[in-house]
Amino acid sequence: MANFSMGHSGRADWRSACDECLAQLGSMAAAEPEATHQSHLGFVYVTDAFGPSLGAIVNHLRTETGVQHWVGSVGLGICASGIEYFGAPAIAVLVGGLPPDSFRVFDGIKEDLTAFETTHGTWCDAHAAFFAMVHADPNNTALPGLIELLSARLGGGTGGFLVGGLASAETSMVQVANGLTSGGLSGVVLSPEVSVTTRLSQGCAPIGPRREITRAEQNIIVEIDGRPALEVLNEDIGEILARDLRRAAGYIFAGLPIQGSDTGDYLVRNLVGVDPRNGVIAIGELVSPGQRIMFCRRDAPSAAADMSRMLAELSDAIDGAPQAGVYYSCLARGPNLFGPNSEEVKMISETFADLPLVGFFANGEISHHRLYAYTGVLTLFG
Repeated sequence: MANFSMGHSGRADWRSACDECLAQLGSMAAAEPEATHQSHLGFVYVTDAFGPSLGAIVNHLRTETGVQHWVGSVGLGICASGIEYFGAPAIAVLVGGLPPDSFRVFDGIKEDLTAFETTHGTWCDAHAAFFAMVHADPNNTALPGLIELLSARLGGGTGGFLVGGLASAETSMVQVANGLTSGGLSGVVLSPEVSVTTRLSQGCAPIGPRREITRAEQNIIVEIDGRPALEVLNEDIGEILARDLRRAAGYIFAGLPIQGSDTGDYLVRNLVGVDPRNGVIAIGELVSPGQRIMFCRRDAPSAAADMSRMLAELSDAIDGAPQAGVYYSCLARGPNLFGPNSEEVKMISETFADLPLVGFFANGEISHHRLYAYTGVLTLFG
């Protein structure tokens, strides 16, 4: 059996869609010895239409494949190799054969790490586990702190790396962690025996220099570089947009550079308001004096260019052809940014031919120990 197999389907009823996925997966060695049953891990993503049936879908996949361990989530959009599904029933499934005892599926991180520590702490320390692929409920207001806590716990307490996405649905924000779960953070922790490489695409291009917030209160920026914040914004975005700031909505964003990042990483946040009378702006993030800020442009050419940069970095970083990939992208990307013909994931397929790929379009993306927006996070199994 190949290390990874992928299947996807847009059939209208869940059982037919499942069976089409299974036909593409092929044999999953249902007679796998009990001593090594943890060597197979499955990822499953479904669109919102199949959210209510996700429990039945997982049970059917487990019965037919013999694979016991599953993680996944529900999204308003999902993806597979070269194809995106939005606004219609769909399932995408990836199954991989991993070294025995090389991962642990977890759930129940809703307020703290007590349950995680009790169940998985000893294994994490014994295996020097550093990397986790996670899914989360966007309704949990403690989520940013929980992401930081879990990241700090991994790597023997020296800090680990998370990738993942927040469920997106009009119904239940359900996740898969062997069974169904909701309300918090769940996923799978991988040991170093599992080779992974990951990168993040911001989908934006800076349009001005890095500046300093010199006066602010909560999310309201009063001064940048000692000048009225709106004056600086207008200078950076140019005269045409500055004449009518309504045209900047959904196109111009605030970028908050991450201190200490050696990759030039930054958080992208919405501009949520301007006050021309007082010369202040408001963004979708709490800020403080001394913090760095720059303004960014987000459009299809900028997003495609940054996606190409990310894929080139991954191609350079990974040895040989990757075995499989999992992609977490923002709901605002996909057809809303790249166009209606699955252009975003086609870029991945063009760079990594024949790559088994699954993923979903999320309500927020996770990379390292932070919650992002408007990003694409691609993880490759080496």
